[in-house]
Amino acid sequence: MGETRKRGRKPKAPASTTETMDFQYTSASNATQTDYVAAQNDVFSAANDSVPTAAKNDANNPPPARRGRGRPRKSEAGHMEDTEPHAAASPERRPYQNGAVVLEPPPQPVAKWESVAARVVPAMDAVVKVFCVHTEPNYSLPWQRKRQYSSSSSGFIIGGKRVLTNAHSVEHYTQVKLKKRGSDTKYLATVLAIGTECDIGFLDVVAMLTVSDDEFWEGVSPVEFGDLPALQDAVTVVGYPIGGDTISVTSGVVSRIEILSYVHGSTELLGLQIDAAINSGNSGGPAFNDKGNCVGIAFQSLKHEDAENIGYVIPTPVIMHFIQDYEKNGAYTGFPILGVEWQKMENPDLRLAMGMKSDQKGVRIRRIEPTAPESHLLKPSDVILSFDGVKVANDGTGFSYLVSQKYTGDTALVKVLRDSKILEFDIKLETHKRLIPAHTSAKPPSYYIIAGFVFTAVTVPYLRSEYGKDYEFDAPVKLLDKHLHAMAESTDEQLVVISQVLVADINIGYEDIVNTQVLAFNGKPVKNLKSLANMVDNCNDEYLRFDLEYQQLILNFATQIVVLHAKAAKAATLDILTTHCISSAMSDDLKT
Repeated sequence: MGETRKRGRKPKAPASTTETMDFQYTSASNATQTDYVAAQNDVFSAANDSVPTAAKNDANNPPPARRGRGRPRKSEAGHMEDTEPHAAASPERRPYQNGAVVLEPPPQPVAKWESVAARVVPAMDAVVKVFCVHTEPNYSLPWQRKRQYSSSSSGFIIGGKRVLTNAHSVEHYTQVKLKKRGSDTKYLATVLAIGTECDIGFLDVVAMLTVSDDEFWEGVSPVEFGDLPALQDAVTVVGYPIGGDTISVTSGVVSRIEILSYVHGSTELLGLQIDAAINSGNSGGPAFNDKGNCVGIAFQSLKHEDAENIGYVIPTPVIMHFIQDYEKNGAYTGFPILGVEWQKMENPDLRLAMGMKSDQKGVRIRRIEPTAPESHLLKPSDVILSFDGVKVANDGTGFSYLVSQKYTGDTALVKVLRDSKILEFDIKLETHKRLIPAHTSAKPPSYYIIAGFVFTAVTVPYLRSEYGKDYEFDAPVKLLDKHLHAMAESTDEQLVVISQVLVADINIGYEDIVNTQVLAFNGKPVKNLKSLANMVDNCNDEYLRFDLEYQQLILNFATQIVVLHAKAAKAATLDILTTHCISSAMSDDLKT
């Protein structure tokens, strides 16, 4: 009789040397592993079938052992485990104890996400959790602030003992603390720069922090930056999202690379769209490529009923511009602009009328910003043919992006077509001075109060405070028109409005005036809030007269006026401030 196989317990597999990691990983699908195991079993079945028939049917060889009876028993993991040993169960098993055929299982292939994770793991120690206490200004009641609140987000360590995160993670910060992976110590951080210039409607871009405690930097290698990824390149987002306290890893691919319009079209910057999950708290965390290099900063996921798995990443070109801007100027200065509004030249008749030849392309200057430093060089109806040696397309594709690659104070060679002649100018580039700023650079809002009339300067945060996130639909049409189309005539020009009227006997009949622009005071135009406050405080006339813009569209030429007795108005102001618990009639910036 041939030797029979003894039935019994399945031999124990060798102890695994893989360590359990303290992060959550979201893979594309679990089917990959299942398919692999099935394919591996098929390989062994095919190998067994390849054994010579004589060896199988030898009289001295018994028939194969019967399959174990009963239902498969459950493993500790919860899946059904076959009790009969498999060839793939252990690399030490030999299918035939008395034969010469010994099958060694093929090496276990590493799944793609495991390979990526293995490269990312060394850089994960540089990913930190950011704790911030925010105290936002109250733009509608500018003499006070809103109730403070706390938030947590992600960041990562770069060279020079610095940490990068999203700007909104530390916006209006009161206190910022950082915690490293695996540590229970929170270190106080200092905010070096906040890049609030780039707001694409959801969030802004980058902030830079540092920690004075040397212990924070011990044992951590800074993250290295990689090149801009290509479409379908694998990306791994690392951070501290909601749902747990430990570090989390999600994977995906780059699904879109495009130029996004920031700050209502004044700046165009590069953006990446990925299909990896980006949840609340992931903002500020790095996105790694398959080499373990950072290719961007996660900053938002698109929440829409018609969209799934859409996340946005700030790519390395934008990040490096921010870092180099800070290193070059000692502060964040923003992305420069050329200072012109332009028109597409796609129509062939329009190009002929402008004197363009068949091989010439470009865009027509519609108007020029009065605050642009070189506004006297360029003229309306000039056709911009090239910018710094790069030709401009008729539809202007990428033109604003070319400008945004420069730094504030840089010069660029601009070639224009004027009256059928080609001219070249060295244009100095500066940041955009908007009549209604998109940000206030963390400064408290300015205000001035006289006789219960609250004057303030209009900003985008103010419009959001007054009319909510849909302010572009709900704010007064006159303000929106100036917000979208008006240009500042000087760098210190502001759009001053009466925000509200704190009701008192002195202002009877004026209670309904809300968010109405102030055009002039006692016949003199109002340039900004500080000039208005100075004119009122130094006024020796018997009456104070404010010319306001009339809100009806049909009567564009009409104004309404507010007239107050000067001495009575100034005397009533103190009582009104006391009634409303306001400490000062003007903000600190107007006192200097």
